[in-house]
Amino acid sequence: MVAYPTHCDQSLKGHKGPISQVCYNKSGQYCLSGGRDRTVRLWNPATGMEVHSYNGHGRDVLGVSVSPDNGRLASCGADRAVILWDVGTGAILRRYTAHWERVNDVDFNEQGTVLVSGSFDATIRIWDCRSSNFSPIQVLEDCKDTIMSIQVKDVEIIAGSTDGKVRTYDLRNGKLAEDYIGPPITSARLSNDGNCILVSTLDDTVRLMDKANGTLLNEFKGHKHNEFKVESVMSNTDAYAISGSENGQIYIWDVLEGTTVKTLQSQDTIVTSIDYHPSDVAMVTAGNDGVVRVWS
Repeated sequence: MVAYPTHCDQSLKGHKGPISQVCYNKSGQYCLSGGRDRTVRLWNPATGMEVHSYNGHGRDVLGVSVSPDNGRLASCGADRAVILWDVGTGAILRRYTAHWERVNDVDFNEQGTVLVSGSFDATIRIWDCRSSNFSPIQVLEDCKDTIMSIQVKDVEIIAGSTDGKVRTYDLRNGKLAEDYIGPPITSARLSNDGNCILVSTLDDTVRLMDKANGTLLNEFKGHKHNEFKVESVMSNTDAYAISGSENGQIYIWDVLEGTTVKTLQSQDTIVTSIDYHPSDVAMVTAGNDGVVRVWS
């Protein structure tokens, strides 16, 4: 059996315009997408059915995330807002508006009590989902340029910025580690074992970095990525690195060898976002043609 997805099972259609980000919920039973049509949409990737559409943003939705209990979701966008939603009712629970430029990415902590957002204003803001206070509980201002990517894991925040640095914040110990990559970063994602960071940069390269010491472990090339935000992700076994591309293809590399094991033709336009299923050999991708594709 091939250990990576090879064919498209479903094309989820409903967005009117490009999709900025797509992600699975924590169980992989559903997936979530946000796009230029200002909507967040919840899908059943197995059946292809749209479960719910969430309307509340005034401009493009740029980032989406699902809480660990799957009961709430978060979105952020070009309207400078971070919105916390109730999944079942579609009600807006909180709207955070302290960023003063567009918000590019958002993520929950593992308890679902805190939201972390990264913005074009070069700040990371941390929000308490349980409080009635709409001001951030902490603002991190170490980045020198746009923050494109945010991931929260345990007590750490991984941030990728167009200033060419990956920053790892250890909130428990109050420490910050900075790894200088060089070219502008559009995506920085932890491996599933938490030991490595997969970094996409605007020089047609994906790099695998050792989180502990910043050592370059491997480089992956062949895709086109020099102009737009494109994400990369590890497979759930950490055996493969996978990235979208500006030529409409999806590239799958062997992590140890650094070689391309598969190229999938997805569409004619940019594949911007990608997420891998938490337990199955499956992934969801999305991009400028407005379609979410489910691969297995």
